[in-house]
Amino acid sequence: MTAQSPSELRDLVRGQVITPEDAEYEGARKVHNGMIDKRPAVIVRAANTGDVITTVRYARETGLDLAVRGGGHSGPGFGTCDGGVVCDLSMMRGVRVDPGAKTARAGGGTTWGDFNAATHAFGLATTGGLISTTGIAGLTLGGGVGYLTRGCGLSLDNLISADVVTADGEMLIASETENADLFWAIRGGGGNFGVCTSLKYRLQPIGTVYWGPMFYEIEEAENILKFFDDYITDAPRDMGAFPAFQIAPPLPFIPEDRHGDMFAAIVACWSGDPEEGERQFKAFHDVAEVKAEHVGPVPYPAINMAFDGLFPTGTRQYWKGNFVQDLNDEAIAVHAAHGAKAPTVSSTMHLYPVNGACHDVAPDATAYGHRDAKYSMVIISGSDNPADDAPNKAWVRDYADAIAPYSEAGGYINFMDADDSGRTTANFGANHDRLVQIKRKYDPDNVFHLNQNIVP
Repeated sequence: MTAQSPSELRDLVRGQVITPEDAEYEGARKVHNGMIDKRPAVIVRAANTGDVITTVRYARETGLDLAVRGGGHSGPGFGTCDGGVVCDLSMMRGVRVDPGAKTARAGGGTTWGDFNAATHAFGLATTGGLISTTGIAGLTLGGGVGYLTRGCGLSLDNLISADVVTADGEMLIASETENADLFWAIRGGGGNFGVCTSLKYRLQPIGTVYWGPMFYEIEEAENILKFFDDYITDAPRDMGAFPAFQIAPPLPFIPEDRHGDMFAAIVACWSGDPEEGERQFKAFHDVAEVKAEHVGPVPYPAINMAFDGLFPTGTRQYWKGNFVQDLNDEAIAVHAAHGAKAPTVSSTMHLYPVNGACHDVAPDATAYGHRDAKYSMVIISGSDNPADDAPNKAWVRDYADAIAPYSEAGGYINFMDADDSGRTTANFGANHDRLVQIKRKYDPDNVFHLNQNIVP
C-alpha cells in the first residue's frame, strides 16, 4: 500500500508525521541556517529504514518534492522545502562500535557529536567535521574534511558500506562488493542517489589529541599564510591544521581588551602521541608572536564541539568555497586584504589542507573529484541579525570573486550555496560524466534533486 495523504502516511510509519496543523511543526520545519524559512507540507521523523522507504514512495507517488535531512546543516537548506515532503532522520541516531574490528555503524541521522561520543569510549575515531551538530551522512557523502583528514583521509575514505534507500523505494547495500557502482557514487556524489539510513566506518586508535587555536596580530596574516603553505606540504600526517581569520570572541584565554579585534589564526590538531604535541606546535610559535592561545591535550570529541558556539542553530549563513593548489604571493595578498574585513565573529575564511592521506587515493577511485587539490577553502558569513544579510553576502561574494583567479574552477560541494548550481560540473570534476550515468540508473526521474544536483 502506498499512502496518498498525510493521514494515510501516519498509518504506515512508526515515526512521527508532522503537518502545518501540528504544534510541533514550527520547530520541526527549522534547519540550521537561519536564512532558510520554508514550509513543507509533511515532515516525517523516520524511526527506521521502513519509514524512509514509505516516505520516499509517498513523495514519488504524490509528485511532491522530497528533501532529506540528517543534521540539517546544509548551507542552502536542502534539508527542507516549500510544499513538499521532508524525510527527517534525526530519530535514527544509534551508533554501534565493534572495538575488535575497529568499525562503527551509525544511523543516518547521527551527528558527529553522537558518533564521537560513542567511539571515544573505545579510544577510537574517524575523520569528521568541525561542528558537532553536523550530520555524519551529509558530510560523508560530499567528502568529509576535518582535523584527521591528512592522516586518515576524508570521511568517505573511511566508509565501508551504507544502506541506501533508492528512488524506487528499495533498500540496497552499497559496498565494494555489493552495488559497487552505487558505493562509488555516494562517496563524493552527495545525496543524489538515495537516502543513507545506516553507514559503517573504519576507525583509528585516536583518543586524546593535542589541539588548540593560536591568534596572531592581523598584520602577520601574509607571513602566516606563506609559512603555512610551506609547512603543510611535508608536515607529519598526524598534524591537522588550518589558517583562518577570526574576530576574537569574548573567551577567557583572550585578553579582555582584545575582544572584538580581528586576528590571523592557526587552529591545529596533533593526533599522534599527545606528549609530542607541544614540540610539534613549536613551529606555530616560531613563525610570529602568539597573542592568545588555548592549546593542550584534550579528548578528541571536545575539539569537534569547540566552535559550536560560533555557529548555533539559527545562525544566518552564506557560503562559498574553492579547491586550491599552492598559495602564491598574489593569492596571499588577496586573502590578507579580504579576510581582515570579515564582518562578524561568525564570519571567516578557513583553508583546510586536503593533502597527505587524501592524495593516496586515486582520482577515480571514488566520486570525490579533486584528489590533486592541496586545500579546500571556505568563506562563510554568519549572523543572527537579518539586517546583516546583504553586507555579509557582499563580503563573501567579493572575497570569492577576488580569489577565484588563484583557485580551481571546482569547489567542495559541502561548501556550495544555493546560487552555485552552475558550478556542478566543475565541482565533480573529471568524475561528473560517470556520476551522470549512475544517476540515470538509480534515479532517472531525479527524485533526489534537492542537493548539489547531478541532472540525469
